[in-house]
Amino acid sequence: MGRAPTEPPARPRISETIGVLGAGVWGTALAIVLARLGRRVLLWGSDEARMARLAHERVHTSALPGIRFPDGLEIESDLKRVCQTADGLLLAVPSGAFRTVLRAVGPLCDDQTTLAWATKGLESGSHKRLSEIHAEIRPGRPATVLTGPSFAREVAAGLPTALTVASDDPATAETVASWLRGERLRIYTSDDVIGAEIGGAVKNVLAIAAGISDGLGFGANARAALITRGLAELLRLGIAVGGRSETLMGLSGVGDLALTCTDDLSRNRRVGLALARGRSLGDIIGELGQAVEGVASAREVYALARASHIDMPITEQVYQVLFTGRSPEAAVAALLSRDPKTEASGLTP
Repeated sequence: MGRAPTEPPARPRISETIGVLGAGVWGTALAIVLARLGRRVLLWGSDEARMARLAHERVHTSALPGIRFPDGLEIESDLKRVCQTADGLLLAVPSGAFRTVLRAVGPLCDDQTTLAWATKGLESGSHKRLSEIHAEIRPGRPATVLTGPSFAREVAAGLPTALTVASDDPATAETVASWLRGERLRIYTSDDVIGAEIGGAVKNVLAIAAGISDGLGFGANARAALITRGLAELLRLGIAVGGRSETLMGLSGVGDLALTCTDDLSRNRRVGLALARGRSLGDIIGELGQAVEGVASAREVYALARASHIDMPITEQVYQVLFTGRSPEAAVAALLSRDPKTEASGLTP
């Protein structure tokens, strides 16, 4: 038997200071990696009592048990102090808090501060991409997103992972990529922010669908078909709103889709599994105790698809199950009863 993977050793300290905004599991994992790579890291969260507990315990006990914080990781609950100290900011808050946090950061940080986000999803109620919100609040500044197939627990444990930094400014993309590149973390860059954002939002909805399929016992054949036809939906919507097919066929599209649809570390997939077993959505979310982006994204992706006149039948059925009371069995029946088509039909808008 092979040896269990071990965390990579910490590197010598680098003078650059990075503020990670959002002390959930993903933000904490990214802060751990950044500190392990030798940077001074300020991990911020708005709950002072929780941040005090993290500072005392030096481990995220509930989500990342056993993974100790490196010495270079500092816990902070003063947003102003983080913004005025950090050379760069990485937002890892839930999509529902993105506008609020970004608006709070605006007047606090220097114009030269590099800012990126690792949040996936669309804004609730407006179905705006996060880069659109960023353009409203920080006009003229580069939009930069970190995305790709990644479970926080594996990233924090130092397991090999490949991610993409997409930005409309190549220099900013390279700067943010340089923060995270390491022996076990490979970072690619892209200039397709729209494609990267759509991939990150839609895959969470499709992961719920995959969980429902598996929870109903439909097997590997059905899962493969669902992922493939889900990818067709992702491509249709992504291209319609300005993304590129090569991005959606890369890490931030099909890569993230494959990960979240097939492994139970995905909270979105676990929601689908529980729905198929008759659990209520409220009970499922309460038990998970963490944000599940696919639930909010289902409403917004469905709305965006309708506004863009894009047919997304799997997404529509996930929306119906989550928000209109349709049973998982009825949703599957609706998909299977659709009129037959050629496989290539509708792959692009």
